[in-house]
Amino acid sequence: MDNKEKQKILIVDDDHGILKYLDNLLSSRQYRVSCARSGQLALKEVEQKNPPSLVILDINMPEMDGMETLMKIKETRKNIPVIMLTCAGQTQTIVKAMRLGATDYLIKDQFEHDELEVAIKNALEKKSLLDEIVRLKKELGQKGVNGDVFIAKSKKMKEIKALLDQVVDTDVTILLQGESGVGKEVITNYIISHSIRRDKPFIKVNCAALPEELLESELFGYEKGAFTGANSQKPGKFEVANKGTIFLDEIGEMNLSLQAKLLQVLQDNQFSRLGGRRDIGVDVRVIVATNKHLEKAVEKGEFRKDLYYRLNVVNIIIPPLRERRDEIRALADYFLDKYKKRYNRKRIHISDEMYDFFQEYEWPGNVRELENLIKRFVVLDGGENALREIYALRNLSAQESFSLGSSEKGHSSLKEISRKASIIAEKKIITKVLNETNWNRKETAKKLNISYKALLYKIKECGVMEH
Repeated sequence: MDNKEKQKILIVDDDHGILKYLDNLLSSRQYRVSCARSGQLALKEVEQKNPPSLVILDINMPEMDGMETLMKIKETRKNIPVIMLTCAGQTQTIVKAMRLGATDYLIKDQFEHDELEVAIKNALEKKSLLDEIVRLKKELGQKGVNGDVFIAKSKKMKEIKALLDQVVDTDVTILLQGESGVGKEVITNYIISHSIRRDKPFIKVNCAALPEELLESELFGYEKGAFTGANSQKPGKFEVANKGTIFLDEIGEMNLSLQAKLLQVLQDNQFSRLGGRRDIGVDVRVIVATNKHLEKAVEKGEFRKDLYYRLNVVNIIIPPLRERRDEIRALADYFLDKYKKRYNRKRIHISDEMYDFFQEYEWPGNVRELENLIKRFVVLDGGENALREIYALRNLSAQESFSLGSSEKGHSSLKEISRKASIIAEKKIITKVLNETNWNRKETAKKLNISYKALLYKIKECGVMEH
């Protein structure tokens, strides 16, 4: 068996001869062995911070017998497998022990060495499987349906998570508001993963991605002949999501007439297809998201007041990343690990200097911008091109005093901005490495992974001056 030295086995028996025999046998098989001569001592071992991986437990012991010890072990450490040692003819006792959670049993003075080895192997494999299930459940407690982690380090995000945990297993409508890229979809997936409807349909609709005339038919479906090209009946997303959840992203982009139909669904749990003459009843939980300020949209007449009040049962405003800097490093580490695994880039790491930049930068694109930056950093193998892009971003965000150049119309061209930002970034990193090597150009070229000739050209192009 692999990694036996990591597997600790506790033997519990009041018979010193049996303890010594099993201790010698299992130690010779490279297991770590500990012994206890009573149920009370066994429980102390089980309650330790690093409990045994498996217990071999004698049924017949004075004071606290094996059955009582088994029950208390299962109360303390449910996933620890227990192999019972019993005498011949104790069939009823064996049956009871198995019902109480024993993994297997062996009859004293009758089992062979190989039989013991197989019993231990099977028990440890079962424990490994149970431990993995526990780990995955714990992990899913932080993740949504698409595997994204809901990281809550800042006070505000912890408050949001606490509120979500109170309402996820209900059917109330949830309104998510926040800038683009703050993580509204991640939070939606977290809600779904913990919802009582998690095993039911989950349908996403981006209200901004479809023209107005198509969005209604997409949401509510249509009857044959409802309009030109409607050659057959088609169910809408609300019908498909029946008994489940529908997520309406960018709800602020929905026109007023369609908002009225959505209000009917929320109020009456029914609607009619385009061209339909009958109402269709549905049981759907609704989650909506927007990067618009809906209250202001209501004031301007761009969003129905009655619909806003209907949606505003649980209103969660997600702060931008610049207001929750406590989470930046954790998010960066998560995305780094995610994309290192995806693209098999094992040795890439984020430097302290990069972390400092992450903390200083304003992140107008929020979490999505951070993720995309880390993704590019990993794809580019954490090399010169990735650093150039990051330094260019820092220099542009800091609005350093340099001329970006102008087009004929007086506006900076994107190509020119990119080129000059790259020059500034290259100048900084080349200067830094040159200073580190005491202006040893050959060593600098080697560290930057470019040719000596290319370095000389870059020094000239970027205007790098020796101090």
